[in-house]
Amino acid sequence: MAGTGFLGSPLVHVFVIVAATAAIWVGSGWLEEAAETLSGYYGLPAVVQGSIVVAIGSSFPELVSVLVTAVVGVFDMGVGALVGSAIFNILVIPALSGLGTDGDLEASRTIVYKEAQFYMIAVSALVVTFALAVIYYPVSSDPIVGELTRPLATIPLLLYGLYLFIQYQDVDDAALDRVRDGVDVRREWAKLLAGLAVIVVTVERLVASVESLGTTFGIPEFLAGITVVAAATSLPDTLVSVRSARERRGATSLGNVLGSNTFDLLVAIPLGVLIVGSVDINFSTAVPMLGVLTVATVLLFATLRTDLSLTPRESYALLAAYLLFVAWVVAETIGVTGVLRGI
Repeated sequence: MAGTGFLGSPLVHVFVIVAATAAIWVGSGWLEEAAETLSGYYGLPAVVQGSIVVAIGSSFPELVSVLVTAVVGVFDMGVGALVGSAIFNILVIPALSGLGTDGDLEASRTIVYKEAQFYMIAVSALVVTFALAVIYYPVSSDPIVGELTRPLATIPLLLYGLYLFIQYQDVDDAALDRVRDGVDVRREWAKLLAGLAVIVVTVERLVASVESLGTTFGIPEFLAGITVVAAATSLPDTLVSVRSARERRGATSLGNVLGSNTFDLLVAIPLGVLIVGSVDINFSTAVPMLGVLTVATVLLFATLRTDLSLTPRESYALLAAYLLFVAWVVAETIGVTGVLRGI
């Protein structure tokens, strides 16, 4: 029993968090290096590399967390952590990337006019899907809860299919020269898959330790999920984007953020529903959070549109906005404000 107590002690969980963070740094490095090499091999533009190849890979922790919560019957927790992760991605990762590079973080018209705007469409589509669940499959009226079924879950999946089609057309239009000299394709794919495996395993341990520390110190589950767990699952995205920004590859850095969020909303949530058949969605909690996500996306869109770059001042503004979000979540948790229902 003493051994069990020691293994469950806060000090051990802190050690696990530090070790997992180091492992995730290594895994994200493998993922990014392999994705860059394979993108050159297959002739993918930088934006497509960031928004699909790297984004899907670094989104695996969020996907795993949603699937697990769907199976064990706490899907609202998974959705909350995922939306919290999306808000973290939109506000914190670009800010850290902007502050981690020399000068301004360069964007592009493709990032601003295609990736950011399509992401706003993705958020709207998810709200519509949740609304249809409440209208046609109501569960309760206070809080407002609806049943999200498999047919409804196909709506965001179809929209992601459109996203992939648009990216495919961009690859075809770009017609970039493929870099194949000296590239061992099997080795690069193995490195990419190894990076994914490291990220998935270590993030699962990281999240478990964070949740245990939250329980030990009495941090409410909702607060821990929407902030701490969300930030933990976003760690691979953060490391990949900051690393790309330092290498002056702003399109890949920002494309990873927006592409990862698009994948999380349009694929991760529907896959959880498809696996278990149907889940209950707390509309009273989900929609206000998605509203905050929309405001955060508009803020990022506005900052990127000015001179198609992100300045240090704008990066600090994004961080300040995230701190305001955390303050609001704390206020909701302790009952100072009452915008969210049924938490």
